[in-house]
Amino acid sequence: MERLDQTINSYLDVWLGPRDPRVKGWLLLENYTPTFIFSALYLLIVWLGPKYMRNKQPFSCRGILVVYNLGLTLLSLYMFYELVTGVWEGGYNFYCQDTHSGGEADMKIIRVLWWYYFSKLIEFMDTFFFILRKNNHQITVLHVYHHATMLNIWWFVMNWVPCGHSYFGATLNSFIHVLMYSYYGLSAVPAMRPYLWWKKYITQGQLIQFVLTIFQTSCGVVWPCAFPQGWLYFQIFYMISLIILFTNFYIQTYNKKASSRRKEYQNGSTATVNGYTNSFSSLENNVKQRKQRKD
Repeated sequence: MERLDQTINSYLDVWLGPRDPRVKGWLLLENYTPTFIFSALYLLIVWLGPKYMRNKQPFSCRGILVVYNLGLTLLSLYMFYELVTGVWEGGYNFYCQDTHSGGEADMKIIRVLWWYYFSKLIEFMDTFFFILRKNNHQITVLHVYHHATMLNIWWFVMNWVPCGHSYFGATLNSFIHVLMYSYYGLSAVPAMRPYLWWKKYITQGQLIQFVLTIFQTSCGVVWPCAFPQGWLYFQIFYMISLIILFTNFYIQTYNKKASSRRKEYQNGSTATVNGYTNSFSSLENNVKQRKQRKD
């Protein structure tokens, strides 16, 4: 394993250049192999999990889900707060910020972004809970693509560009995750479900997040600084892929469902009126029968 790690590291160093020495020796960052293995195991469980659960009863997981989602809500809130204050303390430039001019604030950003990277490993549990609860319809191409790629992308970000212009997307995403995981945590409690109205707006917020990230990343291309340009182009490409997938999800989930509900309402409106009339007629007949019995 050690020889494999050395071989992979040597290739990566040739392709991408020297790593940022500030993260040398940090947990999971020294070698790419653990991140790759975690991702491969994730995809294997996504493939085999539903097959294993096919003839089994779904697990409730209600109590664990509340704790899990509450934990990720608090972690996301912590990361959002630390990133915002770190950017403020370092006087980060919105248009382009390199990785070595923020002073001590850069180290604060790096430490928080390590937690952001690690949170992508924790979030694999989102899919595992879907499998255990047999909610296989929620394990979409978008879901698996997003979860499997983020951990790997952020391993590379943490090793080569762990601060500077990398802060923006993680800050927005942490804020969105505060809303998202608080929603999921509350929805695990049946009594709370009728009061949860903002699921649709979470997806809208995610789409706005991707658009804003593309805009801010593009600023670094138009008004460049010492931040490596290749990372900016990659982020723009990745955000476009997410916009395409999330837009398709939004249309399939909300627009088509709304259209379907309107059709059901229109088709059922006559029956509803007839049902009300028939019930009223039955009530009137019952009253007449009671009067006749009294007579």
